[in-house]
Amino acid sequence: MQWTPASALLMLPMAALVAPTLANARINVSTEEAQQRLFPGQKLLLNPVYLSESQRDKMRALSSVRESFKSERIWRSADGGWFIIDEVLGKHEMVKYALAILPNGSIKGIEIMEYVESYGYEVADATWRQQFVGKTIEAPLKLKQDIPNLSGATLSCKHLTDGVKRLMVMYELALKSAK
Repeated sequence: MQWTPASALLMLPMAALVAPTLANARINVSTEEAQQRLFPGQKLLLNPVYLSESQRDKMRALSSVRESFKSERIWRSADGGWFIIDEVLGKHEMVKYALAILPNGSIKGIEIMEYVESYGYEVADATWRQQFVGKTIEAPLKLKQDIPNLSGATLSCKHLTDGVKRLMVMYELALKSAK
């Protein structure tokens, strides 16, 4: 078959259908998959922790995250680690992520579970997420301070960093002393 410009025109309708699919980088990781990535081989037990209003107020003040936290999305590992699912605003849509905290209060890892926007999905890159590992409540956890920004993903970077800070504040207020 010989290529002609006219034959290329026949491909335009197909390209119009495929391009929007490629532009929207959807990430969808189940709770079980995120748990196994962050706590491989471990069984986690659901361990809801309900916070007082003063604890919630302190979390909001120290992290600047305004979305309500769902206390029933907390699990505990046999060794005393924590697996927490949270959501923050990306730019227009919510970003669902999981944070793993070791028994000593340091971050074990972060997984992006749901990301539906067509840009900013670079926050799911392992290199960017790795920057959180080992940080504790003493770390600033501030974008452009100890967490570098990703060009094109500024709001997602900021909101995820603030969300991680919120969960570290919650660890300090409620989880650290939980038995």
